[in-house]
Amino acid sequence: MTIEEYNKCVDDFADAVYRFVLKQIKDKHNAKDIVQDTFEKMWIKMDSIEYSKSKSYLFTAAYHTLIDFIRKQKKQTNFSEIDFNQHSHNKQYSDLKQVLDAGLEQLPEIQKAVILLRDYEGYDYKEIGEITNLNESQVKVYIFRARNFLKNYIGKMEVVL
Repeated sequence: MTIEEYNKCVDDFADAVYRFVLKQIKDKHNAKDIVQDTFEKMWIKMDSIEYSKSKSYLFTAAYHTLIDFIRKQKKQTNFSEIDFNQHSHNKQYSDLKQVLDAGLEQLPEIQKAVILLRDYEGYDYKEIGEITNLNESQVKVYIFRARNFLKNYIGKMEVVL
């Protein structure tokens, strides 16, 4: 990859990587730091990365940097102890985006990551698997579980609207 191609990657993908990280941790300053670290990793390995695979590399590096950050902050929770039925939403509310964001916060980190990569960033199952080091069937299972949880969290559409 050349310096011009690297700069084009920064221009083209920085916002998308930032949105992905910000959706995960909800902290603008830490999200900017993670994006900065991701682009630093890409800069260091610039000679060994093909430009055509730069977007995939960026999201993979951002995902791994994010996981490292979360582990350092010790914010991982044991979700096997949580009763997901207890977190359903049945109040009347008009802002679906806010309800979805609140539901996303309830998901385990891996489910949150795959659902954001699939539904917010538009990656296919294979690409998500490459980014998260999961096989396609694991990605599908995590997306299915996340969508089921969000469906139960939101409840009936008429309650949300």
